[in-house]
Amino acid sequence: MTHPATDTPLTWNVAGLLGDSPGTSREFDVSDVTIPLDEGLALARPITGHVRYQRTNRGILVDARLTAALQTECSRCLRPMEVPVDIAIEEEFLPALDMATGTPLPTDAEPDVARLTDHHELELEPLVRDELVMAEPIAPLHSPDCQGLCVECGLPLDEGTHDHPTDDIDPRLEALRGFRPDEESETK
Repeated sequence: MTHPATDTPLTWNVAGLLGDSPGTSREFDVSDVTIPLDEGLALARPITGHVRYQRTNRGILVDARLTAALQTECSRCLRPMEVPVDIAIEEEFLPALDMATGTPLPTDAEPDVARLTDHHELELEPLVRDELVMAEPIAPLHSPDCQGLCVECGLPLDEGTHDHPTDDIDPRLEALRGFRPDEESETK
């Protein structure tokens, strides 16, 4: 089954599933879904994958396996790059309203539990967004041996030659030009 048409990506109305017996499940394929992310973070590829909902005695158990890619840049050479992200979500969502009466259910006992909306919709987007934000690498590298940028010309060190002429240095530092540490001082 494909993603149902909703106003918001990654949102499903599960009222019918709440009326079914525990153990009943529904499955959906997710394809080409994009969601807004925090400033400075962007998707390089849309979200795709598979979501399975299963009725429990209390609510709906979600098992989502999704993939996407974040657009970022190498922290050393500043080349644009993609960071693949695998998202695995296993979470139980509890109803916010009683199905029979429509009255709000108490949340004091479990304030941090994921809840369905007042329209019995399961919104997976906030959890997916959190996973994508957490997957953003602190210092991404396009390759483990990235050499970074040349301090003279600013181009990546692995592109072209970097035989830059040595400019005259501050006369106060001229004595350091020929400095080479001896082996004894390095081993101490």
